[in-house]
Amino acid sequence: MRFSKEKNHPKIADMRAQLLTTVIYSFMVLSLSARVNGLTPTSSEGIVTTPAPEQTPEMDAVRVECANDEMLVTIIPAAAPAPPPSQAARLGLLAEPGLFSGMVYPRGLTKNSSCLVEYVRMTGPLLYRLPLSYCNTMSNDTEDGGVEYFNTIVVQPHLKLVTSQGRGYQVKCRYETRERTPIVVAVNKTLVGQEQLTAALVDPASLPGVMMRIYTGDGSTKQVPENVKIGDPLSMFINLDEQEKYGITISDCMVRDGLKWGEQRLLDKSGCPLNHEIMGQFVYNKEMTKAHVSFPAHKFPYTSSVYYQCHVRLCNKAIGDCEVPNCNKAPNSARRRRQDSGDDGAPATIEVFSGLYVNEGADTSNLNNPDDVSRERSPDDPDSLCISQRTFALAVAIAGLVLMLLVLLAVLILCARRRRSHKDVSTSGSSLYSGPYTNTAYSHSS
Repeated sequence: MRFSKEKNHPKIADMRAQLLTTVIYSFMVLSLSARVNGLTPTSSEGIVTTPAPEQTPEMDAVRVECANDEMLVTIIPAAAPAPPPSQAARLGLLAEPGLFSGMVYPRGLTKNSSCLVEYVRMTGPLLYRLPLSYCNTMSNDTEDGGVEYFNTIVVQPHLKLVTSQGRGYQVKCRYETRERTPIVVAVNKTLVGQEQLTAALVDPASLPGVMMRIYTGDGSTKQVPENVKIGDPLSMFINLDEQEKYGITISDCMVRDGLKWGEQRLLDKSGCPLNHEIMGQFVYNKEMTKAHVSFPAHKFPYTSSVYYQCHVRLCNKAIGDCEVPNCNKAPNSARRRRQDSGDDGAPATIEVFSGLYVNEGADTSNLNNPDDVSRERSPDDPDSLCISQRTFALAVAIAGLVLMLLVLLAVLILCARRRRSHKDVSTSGSSLYSGPYTNTAYSHSS
């Protein structure tokens, strides 16, 4: 039997054709993966890329007036081009130019109805009232001994969506003391898309001012709380301006969530604590002009902002009206003593408040961005590996190409072995050997 070498030529040609087809297919897959992942393709024919134009939105005209317990913000919305009617109907917008339909809210409180205000088909200025004692309004001490309240409001020209067209404005009101009446407002422009609005104040009253401040620890370092977690030690200080006539007694303290959803009383009308685990009794100095109390940080489960509010009663030291609340007595006797003393000699009862942010024990998110999405894992976790979608897709494409090349290499090796085995086959014909054969069973001898 002889194998013909010429009969194997069509099979080898078919293998070469399959090999070439596989190589071409591999390069097509790699090129397609590069196009999908944003890599530069070998040919840009049929692909038109138009970069998005950089738009500088017009600024709103914003003015603020500082009242005793709120900031009155007046907003004149910037003129914006009306969207197409189809898009306006789909997004719930109004296509008429000159009308404003949207929302104004403090940053991070898009779901709170008491702080969010909706405006539908409004013309002219928008009036927005921002309270000082909630809605994420916080305060800082100033160098001249006053207090500055600040917040960031968002003007969103959509009723249902939060988009990049919204503009943020930081508003501020500066007070020498809480009880003094604000008047004129000065506007200071800062970064694009943001303005700082600061009010100047006067002092028409003759009563001393009262301030509430909250510090970390025991308050000896006068450090303002930052990144506070549940259980961290805090101290509350309530101070009266230096003078010789008046003292203070503190009562009716409570903690609120800043959203008008929940509150918890801390001190009763006599100035005695209701729950020592949350807050104890104030400690007064000898002159009855300063008081402080230490307490662990706490919060409501649905928000990180907490506001503390207390009633501070000015007492006349000349007539012996200033006494430290005696919480060891029965509540009825303490209440009767307060009623007997009356308020005839008391010049005023002042409400003071202060707010801060408190995080969960394991929450380390950035409070400057309340709208950020929290992650389940930390990027610094050594047990986690984070790669981008583009890198992952490119790695899959390269791995597929390498796998195809390995398959092609295996096919080539198999073909080479078959060709080598064909050459080793003997071309000589087979032969049969026959020798003498004797069947002894049928042998016959004569």
